[in-house]
Amino acid sequence: MCKIHLILLAALLVGRPVTFASTISLTEAQRVKLAKEVMSEPEVKKLFRTLQHEADASVNDQGRPIAHIRTAGRLDTDPLKQESRASLEDMRKLYALGYAYAATTNRAYGAAARRIILSWAQVNQPSGVPVDETKLEPLLVAYDLTRPVFSSGERTIVEDWLRRMASLELQSARTNSVTAMNNWNSHRLKIVGLIAFLLEDQKLIEEAVRGFKKQVEVNLYPDGSSFDFHQRDALRYHCYDLEPLLVLAIAAQQNGIGLYSYQATNGACLAKAVSFLVPYCDGTKTHAEWVHSKVKFDRQRAVAGEGGFSPGAAFNPSEAREVFELASFFDKGYAPLALRLFARGALEYPSWQAVLNKVRKHG
Repeated sequence: MCKIHLILLAALLVGRPVTFASTISLTEAQRVKLAKEVMSEPEVKKLFRTLQHEADASVNDQGRPIAHIRTAGRLDTDPLKQESRASLEDMRKLYALGYAYAATTNRAYGAAARRIILSWAQVNQPSGVPVDETKLEPLLVAYDLTRPVFSSGERTIVEDWLRRMASLELQSARTNSVTAMNNWNSHRLKIVGLIAFLLEDQKLIEEAVRGFKKQVEVNLYPDGSSFDFHQRDALRYHCYDLEPLLVLAIAAQQNGIGLYSYQATNGACLAKAVSFLVPYCDGTKTHAEWVHSKVKFDRQRAVAGEGGFSPGAAFNPSEAREVFELASFFDKGYAPLALRLFARGALEYPSWQAVLNKVRKHG
């Protein structure tokens, strides 16, 4: 009998939930630490109640999977984008269900996450479009957290789907294309990397790590700015470019691979790119967004009146709060700035990400 079947059998015999070593979210020690924080720390307990409320409201959901996610390059008024966004509401539910299960081991949360994830694996057709599939990150996290409740056959269904997704993402990176080195590629590498660690696929992990290092070299500049910042003339896109790289760097660190401080031969580094944002968020500098954008779609969004895309509008520092929340995992010196940007009156934990940073660092 194979090892995984022995583990499952033992769990059934003792009547306890199966535990696996998570690969992108929490180790077992970190999960236990999270459960303790939820019980003992008032701010964490308050944040968890919000998360748990979402999970409780989702325990009977069947999921609303869509065959093709279509958001990239579409205006908010596009019916296909609206349909995709409605379906992607499942991601918020899965994030809540995954962490609610991790903190409580309540089987109802795990069963709901399993049902919704399986529905997506059976309906969705991977496209290889990274800015569409990046939105599935909460599903990957939820699967990582609830994988013990899936049968062997169900894991095969989900993981075959994820493997197809990673393969198509890699195939979509056309040589000499802008999307092979701009924010699209950052999101592509995030998806491929998270799937690689989930599947414990060493070749895919190596591909993601190589891709990350190459992306630092071609997308980030020695002064900390990015290709996307200069192409779009918008710090908003600098943030959008960094967020997936930070997510991947955290997952890599969870697996013993250091990427955050990696420096390319030209001096570019993800840590420098985060630091580049600081003066625009602490009141030292301002930036007029979109004025010299080279991308037609930015002008189309401005004409359509979509919020935040008006040329000349000042960068809103709150756009960078996720960057600093993620970066705080590596450098706790960013935590006060992240706290200020969330402006929620929290003393230590402005968001669930801050809680995860703590349990991951000390788990």
